Amino acid sequence: MAKRSAGILMYRGSGPELRVLLVHPGGPFWAKKDSGAWSIPKGEYDAEEEPLACAIREFEEELGRRPQAAGAFLELGELVQPSGKAITAYVVEGDFDPSRLKSNLFEMEWPPKSGCVQSVPEVDRAQWFTPAEAKAKILPGQAPFIDRLLALLEAQ
Repeated sequence: MAKRSAGILMYRGSGPELRVLLVHPGGPFWAKKDSGAWSIPKGEYDAEEEPLACAIREFEEELGRRPQAAGAFLELGELVQPSGKAITAYVVEGDFDPSRLKSNLFEMEWPPKSGCVQSVPEVDRAQWFTPAEAKAKILPGQAPFIDRLLALLEAQ
């Protein structure tokens, strides 16, 4: 069975002031990668967990606080990534101060096959981007979520 993830695309503002929140993965593999490396805060869930509950949990784990939402969470649908993983995204208007980022840690062997284990943050930074900037920064398989957000806001 393919892995499944759920995440939140938070936005604030409207029109030319519209911004979306993305996170940059932590660890040495991603340290020098920027364009095409950012993501929505997300994580895996199993059949026992609801996708929205997972998305909220992962937001809190990766950013250090629950999403401060100004409205309801709306589903943006699912995208299947090149790896085969399916991501369900939710959008919500809200706010987050990137300077307050406090990501959970995970252990990894680095360099590979060295026997050295390091604790690294799952996310090393968060930032607000315009939709055009975000589409250049986000992993290509997640970029359609930004288009879906723009279509949703335009329809409102």
